[in-house]
Amino acid sequence: MRSDWNRPSLEPLAEGFRRIKLTVSYDGSAFSGWQSQANGLGVQQYLERAITQITKEIVVVQGSGRTDSGVHALAQVCHFDTKSKISCNKFLPALNTKLPKQVRVILAEEVDGSFHSRYTTMAREYQYFVKEYKNFLPFDEKHITKREHLPSLELLNGYAECVLGTHDFTTFASARDVCPSKWRDIYESKWEQVSDQYGKMMYRYKVVGNAFLYHQIRSLVGTMLQLADKGESAEEFKRRLDSCNRTLAMTTAPSDGLYLARISYDENEYQWFEELHG
Repeated sequence: MRSDWNRPSLEPLAEGFRRIKLTVSYDGSAFSGWQSQANGLGVQQYLERAITQITKEIVVVQGSGRTDSGVHALAQVCHFDTKSKISCNKFLPALNTKLPKQVRVILAEEVDGSFHSRYTTMAREYQYFVKEYKNFLPFDEKHITKREHLPSLELLNGYAECVLGTHDFTTFASARDVCPSKWRDIYESKWEQVSDQYGKMMYRYKVVGNAFLYHQIRSLVGTMLQLADKGESAEEFKRRLDSCNRTLAMTTAPSDGLYLARISYDENEYQWFEELHG
């Protein structure tokens, strides 16, 4: 693990406390993102309020990372510490009765103090979905990005291969990103044609990495789609990536097609990458 991952040492659990790990799914169109917001519409806030109602404790829910307003989660992971003796198999249904219908806890587990939802993460997987107007259904609104047409998969995958490995992603980081290091490790990056549950064709971009910068994935997707529209080569995409020049990124893709799909805490998920890429 490289030093620029900047992971702090974990503090031991306070005496008398338990750590509960939650896996959470949510429809991001109903919220202002994961993080607590002044308007009270952060997913984190809804979870904290629900837990407080059950335990009668003031808790802080720690997420594996933030998702922006409109971004969805199939399996966000978070944790909180509690003195409550309520078992996990009772926590899960109790929480779901307190949460809005757009949020569901799908797993509750007790873990020890060596686990931290953010700082022990080894991989994060995101998926981005995009459809042509002709295949768009009423149910897709706010959940899949729509375009007039979909460009060549061959071109898109040429660009996707360029981001594999370790790179400085300054080009694709928002000006609002505050991370001191823009270097990230990308384990998987691939576009493919898939079908929705109604048999309608769409594209899915799957990207897995150790971490991502603010708006990085949406910037990558937007740039890839627009370069493919123009028939540009993979060399042109790589030139923009290697330039570390934010002005060479194209329009950032909308948030509605983006899903946080998986969080992994398996060290083997990084080990193979380290052996392959050094």
